[in-house]
Amino acid sequence: MSLQQASMNADPNLIDLRYRMRHSAAHVMAEAVVKLFPEAQIAIGPPTEDGFYYDFEVSRPFAPEDLEAIEALMRETITADRPFAGEELARSAALERFSDQKFKVEIISDLPEDEQITVWSHQSWEDLCRGGHVDSTGKIGAFKLLSVAGAYWRGDEKREMLQRIYGTAWESQEALDDFLERVAEAERRDHRRVGRELDLFFFDPISPASPFFLPKGTIVLNGLIDYVKELYVKYGYQEVTTPQIFNTDLWKQSGHYDNYLENMYMMNVDDREYGVKPMNCPAHAMLYAANTHSYRELPIRYADFGRLHRYERSGVTHGLMRVRTFSQDDAHIFCTLDQIAQEVNSFIAMLDEAYTLLGFDRMRLALSLRPEKRVGTDEMWDRAEAALSQVLDASGREYGIEPGEGAFYGPKIDFFVPDALGREWQLGTVQLDFSLPERFDLHYAAEDGTLQRPVVIHRAMLGSLERFMGVLIEHLAGALPVWLSPVQATVIPIADRHIEFGQTVVDKLRAAGVRADVDDGNDRMNAKIRAAQQRKIPYMLVVGDREQEAGQVAVRERAGGNLGAVDVDEFVTRIAREVADRA
Repeated sequence: MSLQQASMNADPNLIDLRYRMRHSAAHVMAEAVVKLFPEAQIAIGPPTEDGFYYDFEVSRPFAPEDLEAIEALMRETITADRPFAGEELARSAALERFSDQKFKVEIISDLPEDEQITVWSHQSWEDLCRGGHVDSTGKIGAFKLLSVAGAYWRGDEKREMLQRIYGTAWESQEALDDFLERVAEAERRDHRRVGRELDLFFFDPISPASPFFLPKGTIVLNGLIDYVKELYVKYGYQEVTTPQIFNTDLWKQSGHYDNYLENMYMMNVDDREYGVKPMNCPAHAMLYAANTHSYRELPIRYADFGRLHRYERSGVTHGLMRVRTFSQDDAHIFCTLDQIAQEVNSFIAMLDEAYTLLGFDRMRLALSLRPEKRVGTDEMWDRAEAALSQVLDASGREYGIEPGEGAFYGPKIDFFVPDALGREWQLGTVQLDFSLPERFDLHYAAEDGTLQRPVVIHRAMLGSLERFMGVLIEHLAGALPVWLSPVQATVIPIADRHIEFGQTVVDKLRAAGVRADVDDGNDRMNAKIRAAQQRKIPYMLVVGDREQEAGQVAVRERAGGNLGAVDVDEFVTRIAREVADRA
């Protein structure tokens, strides 16, 4: 997720300048690498939202000292202020000029016959490039090389493993320093690191890209599910449970076999082919088709927390953010065309309620309209797009329009929220689907007695619960709200003689449904407080002679606030209410 989004200036001129600086910096970096590693084979080096990278095939992995040397050579080129210039080349001339660079030769050879081939240089270096540079190397601005990672050529695991150097460039040292501080803060908040520190989850090669949730992490995951289930009761959803594995016939009928097979796990059982479900919608279509339905029953809202499995290449998996097994707060609504608006409105109301509670108080909406390749009649698309537009217009919210970006089965609204670092995450989505009812021949009896097709609304509020948990951890730096915290209060006895009283406090808290423990270790009180703060426990209850005699606890908050002495029963009532209210 881009850190640049946290400080991106809306000025298109600045956006363009950053793009051109980073593109130019990539060229200068490649020149420096070849000076240090003359045998290097160079691949591609594009600018990105936050900076730039370039891929190289070299005889050994780059070391930290190599980056320092590369930076030093880059500064020499930048100081020399060499102008950028481009020229067109015939295919034969381009192949000859880059004959010693196998990746460039492959790129040139793969270009269409009528493709214009251009080369850009800054006097001491040239590269196959379409252009988009600053006037001269001296205009590149403040830059820094950040890291090295492996990358397969053209993303193909069967091709060469290359070394990718990441860097960034900004218009000023101040902007660069601000970005680097945000990078450092993002690293401190990284959910993978925080997850290990708080004993929430871990990963192991025995099951790649599939999280093992420890007891504390399972509490958080179940807490999110329990909250969503309460919303489902309030908003009229019916929870269902469907199988994990289906015969190939289902996936052929749904279209997944033709369009999604490479992302599925397949197996053969009893000489028949089966697939593990990557999504719930075909199973929900089966549920709907199992009975006849009248217009009086609609809308029917099926919700499913079933575990899903999708094959993701190892190069794109990332902690909880992109895994191979996950569950969603996934639901499908079977309704009439006339009910689309009310159902979307109801979903947005539920989404607002949840996001506000979970600490996301801002949101960006995007309405994606019909793509060129689609199913359904133009009349259906007109009504569906109009329904979504009317819902958004009536809400008074600002939203963007994305022509051609709808799903092939219908238009959709995506919901984006920024976290504490300003990084934007796409969480919720609501999508209209005309294809599924056709593929599964779904009907309902209309008021006039005719059989009509329902519309299916796909919707998810939090999306993948694993991914949402990762986003929430990074948003809150691990300091989860009291109701979600695995340990909501810890009792800290000052001395061993206070442990017994501390345990009675814990017993009262647990009896009230509060997750609590007692730190009966040998460390001093201040060390225990620091440990509790590192564990992100919301409340620390210190007990000594005075508290024991008075039946009280000295309450401290994880942020450092001291609430003073409180009667035990009063505190138990207070925190139990806070948990129940999800304050």
